[in-house]
Amino acid sequence: MADPEKVPYPASDNSASAPKSPGAEPVDLNLLAKELDVDPRKLMWKIDVRLVPVLCILYLMAFLDRVNIANAALFSMEKDLDLKIGNRYNTALTIFFVPYIICEVPSNIMMKKLRPHIWLPICMFCFGLITCLQGLVQNYSGLLATRFFLGMAEAGMFPGCFYLIAMWYVRSEAQKRYSFFFSSASLAGAFGGLLASAIGLLDGRRGYHGWRWIFIIEGAATCVIALTFFFLIIDFPEEAKFLTVNERAYVKAKLAADVGDSQQTETTTISDVIEVFKDYKLYLAGLMYFGLIIPAYGYAYFAPTIINQLGYSTIQTQLHSVPPWVAACGASMISSAFSDYFRHRYLFTMGLTTIAIAGFGILLGVHHNVNVQYAALFLIALGLYASMPIVVCWTSTNFGGHTRRAVGTGWQVGFGNIGGIIATFSFLSADAPRFTKGYSIGIAFAVLSMICCTIYLVCTQLENRQRNRGVGIEQWELMADDKKAKAGDKSPYFRYGS
Repeated sequence: MADPEKVPYPASDNSASAPKSPGAEPVDLNLLAKELDVDPRKLMWKIDVRLVPVLCILYLMAFLDRVNIANAALFSMEKDLDLKIGNRYNTALTIFFVPYIICEVPSNIMMKKLRPHIWLPICMFCFGLITCLQGLVQNYSGLLATRFFLGMAEAGMFPGCFYLIAMWYVRSEAQKRYSFFFSSASLAGAFGGLLASAIGLLDGRRGYHGWRWIFIIEGAATCVIALTFFFLIIDFPEEAKFLTVNERAYVKAKLAADVGDSQQTETTTISDVIEVFKDYKLYLAGLMYFGLIIPAYGYAYFAPTIINQLGYSTIQTQLHSVPPWVAACGASMISSAFSDYFRHRYLFTMGLTTIAIAGFGILLGVHHNVNVQYAALFLIALGLYASMPIVVCWTSTNFGGHTRRAVGTGWQVGFGNIGGIIATFSFLSADAPRFTKGYSIGIAFAVLSMICCTIYLVCTQLENRQRNRGVGIEQWELMADDKKAKAGDKSPYFRYGS
């Protein structure tokens, strides 16, 4: 990848209609910063403070409201709602993913139209309210209904946040921000266990069992936070009012040099979306994430159950679920720092996924040593939840332009979350306490992700080599300006990261 302070940038004018393709001519960003009287370090800090913490809190609450059912299940919920009949609990987990998968791409397109500071708080308030209602359901049907609408409301959170981060940072800057954001999922897992152990003490208050209080209190907190986020979430760089005109110009120039002009003002048409789906790399990206989602959701939804099977009480189970999530958060931050330093994703993904596979292997082979089994959970959590943000960062930043990135990221996350359906039926109560099928499924799909990552790396580097030889330049010069402007990573000047 090019030096972040001197990256390729086209020598075209600054008009909105001028196509800008990464790699046409080098631009010295240090010189540009001096000309615009911008301090790049202070500007980066300014953006980080306004963007990353807010998105972290947003996703923390989304993930917490999504998986707190695993903690609630240990507080009489299964008995109160007759979830022990057949696979009712697993079905309740599964129905969440149906609208969640379908609404990923439409949500990203809606966010582009309505702007992030409007769309994301609306979605957040909705899933907080639905979580509250989940604590008031009286039967299995009510639980299914709330889980369905919860999936619909949460659909835009993860891909929307990744999309927004991608529109603010160049690829050499993105991984730390992605991992910091994604680590909020690990914090939600840890926070959820601590909260559940505390809220569970309210069992019986006002006639409500502890599981109802978990949903009501956590959902109400989400609604309150959502109301403040309307004023806190920032929009795309082109519209950032907290930046000066010169700061916006610098950010836009830096981003255009890395992945081409974002073309945020361009209208997204059906043909534009179809064009993105013609790219084979979109499907590889989906499979890379899909392979990790299955074991990751398997862990998120069933870790309390697995720990409980090791012989811990309900409260001890909640508390013992915290340390593996903390380890995952730490591993994610460390790996992201090194990934950004080396400007490389592939080997980090492979190494971390291998660690997760080792954890599943230990659980398959060890059945009478509680300490070793518990230690294996650390390997699974840190391996999966540190590798997932690297995979999504790698692929999302390899999509150039607003439309390609919005559709590409939304589809990758949407397709990947089909794996959530498989994950919810991987750990059945009939398989307890060894859960041989669940652990085996986790290993198989983690290996699938590694294979797809390898294919993706080979294919993108082959395309880079072709572009280095000048393949496609002649056709590019004959292309209409409006098509050049929307080309993004399809430009012959674009180079894919590894």
